[in-house]
Amino acid sequence: MASFGAGNSNKLTDPNPNKSFEVAQPPDDSVSSLSFSPKANFLVATSWDNQVRCWEIVRNGNNLGSTPKASISHDQPVLCSTWKDDGTTVFSGGCDKQAKMWSLASGGQPMTVAVHDASIKEIAWIPEMSLLVTGSLDRTLKYWDTRQSNPVHSQQLPDRCYALSVRHPLMVVGTADRNLVVFNLQNPQTEYKRIISPLKFQTRCVTAFPDQQGFLVGSIEGRVGVHHLDDAKQSKNFTFKCHRDTSTNEIYSVNSLSFHPVHHTFTTAGSDGAFNFWDKDSKQRLKAMNRCSQPIPCSTFNNDGSIYAYSSCYDWSKGAENHNPATAKAYIFLHLPQEAEVKAKPKAPTGRK
Repeated sequence: MASFGAGNSNKLTDPNPNKSFEVAQPPDDSVSSLSFSPKANFLVATSWDNQVRCWEIVRNGNNLGSTPKASISHDQPVLCSTWKDDGTTVFSGGCDKQAKMWSLASGGQPMTVAVHDASIKEIAWIPEMSLLVTGSLDRTLKYWDTRQSNPVHSQQLPDRCYALSVRHPLMVVGTADRNLVVFNLQNPQTEYKRIISPLKFQTRCVTAFPDQQGFLVGSIEGRVGVHHLDDAKQSKNFTFKCHRDTSTNEIYSVNSLSFHPVHHTFTTAGSDGAFNFWDKDSKQRLKAMNRCSQPIPCSTFNNDGSIYAYSSCYDWSKGAENHNPATAKAYIFLHLPQEAEVKAKPKAPTGRK
């Protein structure tokens, strides 16, 4: 499908062109993941500076404030984070090949609850199973009962895990070599379906539909695929272009995909520094935001969709030689979505009877 709004360009000098609220005391290096508590407005960020940080976000009318609450350290850069469904506990994983569990309520020390043979790239809590799942560059998925030191189950993947999304009973895993592995978590020890990505380049992110009927996949080539699992709905599958600069023909990675928890529209965020709001059912872009002066590597909604958090920082896409820690500042921004940005518009009549 042709792009339904491919990109926008501006002079990339403003770190905050959308006048978003800035989170206080951001990490000292690039942000790798953002996750909100499912119960309250506590935001966790993981970073390449080996830290996991938590802020309390307070809303007062149309203003947002942020208060740093706590932090823990890993031995190496942290790549991923998630929350337990009761909002008490944070899980994080990274280049030290470990996942840590951290109880915010007790203020206690983090415990190592998962170990892999290579970096842990993705992590998710599955409330329906009371299990943690970790996806690693060692080409395995592991399921953990956090009270036990050994995994409940270890699942071989076709390649390194790059992306993972859970909406029980659906789990979608994106690996290297464009593999998309679908699991039915009612039978997690067997692959439900394996698909080669509809996108021609490396997978960067996946997210399952809220109704568990399919998923979105984003690639490094400024494109998103909308994929339904039901063979009878294959005609509804399509791809579209985004995060491209039409004035220079530059193409940027799609780094983050997030469904709105109420309206089930979604956002894309990319290395062009932009985030956009979309409606897959009407194939419309609802809103294009101004481009920040740095890439957006990660983003997320809070539990009711009233706050959208995104980070703006160097994303390592051009390697270490293009990164100057002395001048590169990492930001975490908070955007208050307007209804027109996130609520699907009524479908236009086709004129057919």
